[in-house]
Amino acid sequence: MAYINTTEVIAKSKFNRFHLGLLIWGFLLILFDGYDLVLYGTVVPFLINKWHLTAVEAGAMGSYGLFGMMFGAIIFGILADRIGRKNVIAITLLFFSLFTLLCGFAQTPTLFSTFRFLAGLGLGGIMPNVIALLTDYAPKSMRSMIISIMLCGYSVGGILAPSLGILLMPTFGWESIFWIAGLPLVALPLIYKQLPETVSHLIRTGKKEILLTTLSKVSPGTTFNKNDEIAELKVSEIKIPIVSLFKNNQALSTVMFWIAFFSCLLMVYGLNTWLPKLMIEAGYGLNSSLGFLITLQSGAIIGTLIIGRLCDKYGSKKMLVPMYASGAVVLTLLGFVGNTFVIYVLIAIAGAATIGAQNIVQAYVSQYYPAYIRSTALGVASGIGRTGGMLGPLLGGFLLSVALPIEWNFIAFAIPGLIATIALALVPERHAYYNKVSNEGDPSLEPTENNVV
Repeated sequence: MAYINTTEVIAKSKFNRFHLGLLIWGFLLILFDGYDLVLYGTVVPFLINKWHLTAVEAGAMGSYGLFGMMFGAIIFGILADRIGRKNVIAITLLFFSLFTLLCGFAQTPTLFSTFRFLAGLGLGGIMPNVIALLTDYAPKSMRSMIISIMLCGYSVGGILAPSLGILLMPTFGWESIFWIAGLPLVALPLIYKQLPETVSHLIRTGKKEILLTTLSKVSPGTTFNKNDEIAELKVSEIKIPIVSLFKNNQALSTVMFWIAFFSCLLMVYGLNTWLPKLMIEAGYGLNSSLGFLITLQSGAIIGTLIIGRLCDKYGSKKMLVPMYASGAVVLTLLGFVGNTFVIYVLIAIAGAATIGAQNIVQAYVSQYYPAYIRSTALGVASGIGRTGGMLGPLLGGFLLSVALPIEWNFIAFAIPGLIATIALALVPERHAYYNKVSNEGDPSLEPTENNVV
């Protein structure tokens, strides 16, 4: 009989077929989240013409989905630490895929907005849980890199939306790109079968046999026996997960993460909703403006991969603070540059420093907190961040309605980048969970005298 510390088993594992499968499924799920991010910005010029919307009304419609995301992120984040991430991922996938599909059949702004809100519940809940699940099982030596690769699916989806818009909308109408979002419904049974449940949930629910089977896939070279003792969660720590975010000297970190998420998502959603319209106002055609969206997402992919690898080597905070700062600088410059090539370069950098930074900070938060509150930490931070995401489209709509010079629109979106820089700089690294594990052993686990059965 041996003692199994699941944290150590997973941390010391080597990337294998199990991790690859989990990465692929996570990538595909996040892809559709990113697809929805840019979806509304792709069709908003058509909706304005079809339903005779003002810029403010169009911005408000864009915020309904984000309003749903705010609630979805918080509710499903907390729920996942109770009923398991796998179950919540299935529920959230059903929500966002079904109701985004139905948006393509909406005949009125009210019905469209209702479907966007309901889809938002699922979209807000799926990303924190997919990130948390991958963090639960990723080897320590390449954890940030694996999560960063998965989160590139967000930007691939963001590229897919305007690309399909260019291809499909002239022939099949704006509705067609919403119908594409129904594809995950077909794959739901297979996804549910393939995804593992998180270790902490299996321990709490006494599913030892499933746990050992999963661990044998994580670390194929290790032999596990049903009589082995397994580290057990300290139950007192998980009764009210959201309260635990303020324990163990992590209150300041929690608040600073919330501010950073709020500020960054304001930039991300504001840009993705209004960048095509801003560029049309600046004299570019629709297809060229959609091309800027593709460039924004391409920059995010490159930035996420490069910085994600550097995070494993030098630490996430050291990479994120300058990323946020560069985002503020680049967005400011966008309003003063007229050369098309330079604009494309700046937009690519902006993608890395806004969407890319948001990808990396989620990987950072998922590792900053222990597994038993990981979904809660990400879910609440994402939910608060979505309030910034709601303000982004509204802010852009307001600025366009008052007809300010184009440079002031970009400066307005640059200011939150500066705020995010300051907030993240104030996060104390010494209180991070991974540092406590390195110095003291895993404080969230303790050996149990009885086997988990």
